[in-house]
Order: sequence, then C-alpha cells, then structure tokens
Amino acid sequence: MLSLTLWIILLNIIISLYALYVDGRVFDKGMLRPYRMIRKQTWYEVITSGFLHANLTHLLVNMFVLYFFGSVMEGVLGPVHFLMLYFSGLLVSSIPSMVKHRDNPDYATIGASGAVEAVLFSFIFVFPTEKLMLILLPIPIPAWFFGLAFLAYSIFEGRRGKGNVNHAAHIAGAVWGIVYLIFFVPNSVDHILTIFGLI
Repeated sequence: MLSLTLWIILLNIIISLYALYVDGRVFDKGMLRPYRMIRKQTWYEVITSGFLHANLTHLLVNMFVLYFFGSVMEGVLGPVHFLMLYFSGLLVSSIPSMVKHRDNPDYATIGASGAVEAVLFSFIFVFPTEKLMLILLPIPIPAWFFGLAFLAYSIFEGRRGKGNVNHAAHIAGAVWGIVYLIFFVPNSVDHILTIFGLI
C-alpha cells in the first residue's frame, strides 16, 4: 500500500507529464492566474496549479525533496495532519501571488514548491539539528542553518525580481510549515524548546 507521500508524488508526476507532453490545455486550465481566478471564481486553481510543473527539472526537484522529507513528516504527524499541512501549504503559498498579481492578466504560476517547502520546514522545525547535505554542496549542515540560509536567499532573490521562480511562494510555504505545527500540532513548541535545552 502506497503512503500518502507516494500518492501525492504519483499524482504530481502523472498530471505534470500529461500536461507537458500530451495535452497543453491542462496547463492553461489548471495554472494559477490570480486575475482570472478572482474574476471568474476559479478557486480550484490554488490546488490544480500545485500539480503542474514547468519542466522535468522543476518536477524532479520538488518530488525529490517531497519524497525524503514528506515520508518522515507523514510518519511524525500522521496522515490527517500531513494532508492538512500539504494542502494548506498550497493555499497559503499562493496568497502572495494572488495579492500582488490580482490585476495582472498576464501573470501565471505553477508548481508544488509552496507545499513542499511547508513539508521541508516542518521537518526543520521538528529536527533542527539533523544534518542535511545538498547535491551541489555535499557537506553536512544543520537543518536550522539550511533553513535560515534558504529563507535569506529567497528573500534576496525575491527582491531582485529576476527569473521565473516564485520566491514569495517558497517563503510563504516555508513559514507556514512552522506556523502550522505551532498552532495545530500539540506540544510542537515544547518539543523545540526541549531540543535546545530551554525547558
């Protein structure tokens, strides 16, 4: 029986590949266009856009991260909280785009990155001292340091405003991964305080 993490990955792969290589109309129908969504009430775009990816690299990176950290957090949180974290991450990470681009008919965004960042940063919150290694930098670094560095990079790049990466969605998803645990998962704050010897 497949875990929820693997089901989400499988759905992402099937839908993204279908949109990329079989029927491009799925992209237009499913991507998040704040201008269209607000005016035509196509609120489903918040979810459907999270199962579409711009290319194979975009898809593989998101699914790689989700596989390793989602599998752990699904076990830690249980299926209900894990699904709530993932899908609320999609919703919350779309808010900056909806606010900033609500009057821009040419803007569109896709990808599971916001939800994946929520899962990743929930892992960082629960296991802050765990050592992580990046493919491009195979040196073990504490999870909390990686988290701070990632947020700093995303804020810097977001202010530059160059490229097609939705850094605002990354930041919102990352922050939500921590906020969700604090407000909806019992004993999360006590857990982190215990790790750092504060209680």
